[in-house]
Amino acid sequence: MEKKDIRIIFMGTPEFAVAPLEALIQDNWNIVAVITAQDKLQGRGRKPRSSAVKECAVKHGIPVLQPANLKHPDFIETLKSYKADLQVVVAFRMLPEVVWSMPPMGTFNLHASLLPDYRGAAPINWAIINGETKTGVTTFFLKHEIDTGSILFQEEVPILSEDNLGDLYEKLMVKGAKLVVKTVNAIKSGKIEPQDQDENKAINHAPKIFKETGKIDWSKSAESINNLIRGLSPYPAAWCTINNKSCKIFKAEVVDDTKSNALPGTVKTDNKSYVHFQTGAGVLSILELQLEGKKKMRIGDFLRGNTLVS
Repeated sequence: MEKKDIRIIFMGTPEFAVAPLEALIQDNWNIVAVITAQDKLQGRGRKPRSSAVKECAVKHGIPVLQPANLKHPDFIETLKSYKADLQVVVAFRMLPEVVWSMPPMGTFNLHASLLPDYRGAAPINWAIINGETKTGVTTFFLKHEIDTGSILFQEEVPILSEDNLGDLYEKLMVKGAKLVVKTVNAIKSGKIEPQDQDENKAINHAPKIFKETGKIDWSKSAESINNLIRGLSPYPAAWCTINNKSCKIFKAEVVDDTKSNALPGTVKTDNKSYVHFQTGAGVLSILELQLEGKKKMRIGDFLRGNTLVS
């Protein structure tokens, strides 16, 4: 069977899914359709904005489906009409069984963690927030419970101490794209040995990130708070209150990890070059921030226009 004989449907929405789609196209796989989220109305003019995956598909002349309801009979009939042999899912929503069980070669998903650890919606964030030193990407066949199917392949990626969410997202996106191509090639050649997930290794969960997730608790250690900042930077960003206004913190560093008699949340600054927050264990130096209603800036620029009481 040639590559062109295997009909593939690709499902995904954000930028993270574009790299695997592009990689499959570049490797000459036959992508017969792409399924992605509906256009969103954005900006003051409320103009429809296409997903990153839709823009990629349109660029390559691939048909795009944007169903509101994945169980709707009309969508199911349209899906069947493409006669897909294999479905590839990257950063998409939960699929009903009638969809994932349709192709004869199966449906596999790319997940941005070393499953079964960090199942859930935000694995990249939580790996950094929890202070992990490695993570990775996993391809697995879909089954009923989310992120629980048989593992096909995994690749590790180290998490460096200076990595933030944006850095790790890029690394995993590149590694994940290669793993998707590897997985499709292996399925084609029959060289796969799906492994059941070891539930004893399902230690951490990766739930959706909400605004409250990013609220800084100064009673925690400087290292823990710094991990939170890294895990939410550049978006949606950890936050605290400065000068009675909400303030996003994008970058910080631990300058002292010993305990002090100062109360957590106590601020020390020369109002020129540094802002130090006392934490439950150690001192955290703020390097990049964005005060409510202002633009993102480095601490020196911020202090030129703002005075803090230390």
